[in-house]
Amino acid sequence: MLPLLLASSSPYRRELLERLRLPFVCASPDIDESHRPQESAIALVKRLAQEKAIALAARFPDHLIIGSDQVAVLGEQILGKPHTFERALEQLSASSGKSVSFLTGLALYNSQTGHCQVDCVPFTVHMRELSAPRISRYLHAEQPYDCAGSFKAEGLGVSLFRSTEGPDATSLIGLPLIRLVDMLAEQGVEIP
Repeated sequence: MLPLLLASSSPYRRELLERLRLPFVCASPDIDESHRPQESAIALVKRLAQEKAIALAARFPDHLIIGSDQVAVLGEQILGKPHTFERALEQLSASSGKSVSFLTGLALYNSQTGHCQVDCVPFTVHMRELSAPRISRYLHAEQPYDCAGSFKAEGLGVSLFRSTEGPDATSLIGLPLIRLVDMLAEQGVEIP
């Protein structure tokens, strides 16, 4: 088996990948993550996941490189990472009582052969009706400013949900493990 590389500095993705009990290393890719004009959210996350994986191929020429990217979509609007309390307050207020779709792009790049598998795994969160005081309490408690959609599903953010639906709950946190296991199997990696 080729060594695994996670093309990410995300502690959330690292924790998820550890669940598979495979040895891996992490490196942060340096790519432009800008949204292109007329690019759909699905095309965006698939492109960025692939670019992240391929960006590290020269440094890691004999690896299976995992790239992933995620956006949250409310209606037609892509919600990025809020970075500030004010922006997170805006995002959660707009999401109150609505459904937010999380699209997670996943790429597995074999830097030895140049073979790349790319997919997008959707997951939907149906939000509770959220009052301004509740949102404020949540944001002060968890400070999810580095998370698309302004909440941490693996933490207290779950208290904001009415329900969820999708093929793989790990995709909500940023690395769809069920699909990744399929991709790894295609490369001859057996789990467990």
